[in-house]
Amino acid sequence: MGIFDSLRRKRGQAGQLRGASKADTSHLDEWASSRHGVEAFVEPKTNVTDTTVVLVAHDGEWTRRRIADLDAAMAFGRKRSIPVYEANRVGLPQRMRDYNARKKREGGA
Repeated sequence: MGIFDSLRRKRGQAGQLRGASKADTSHLDEWASSRHGVEAFVEPKTNVTDTTVVLVAHDGEWTRRRIADLDAAMAFGRKRSIPVYEANRVGLPQRMRDYNARKKREGGA
């Protein structure tokens, strides 16, 4: 047994990513239906997180949740008539950063 074997074993067990759940989808549904001008930005799976979708409203308010994959995000958008973009291709919208800055100035973040 090598010196790092126990660390690798623990890391493999703890490194399991949680997939998208019905609670994630329900949150996205409720959030999108209560705001207008919503667009979806899909963030690809990484070593740290599973695939996520960021919903951004017209005013920059946003939420992020896990989603199964790009196809699931596209289906989500089609069902709700929400445009879906790949965040690694187009980036996240400036209005989202402006919203974050505004909330920080107001003391809400």
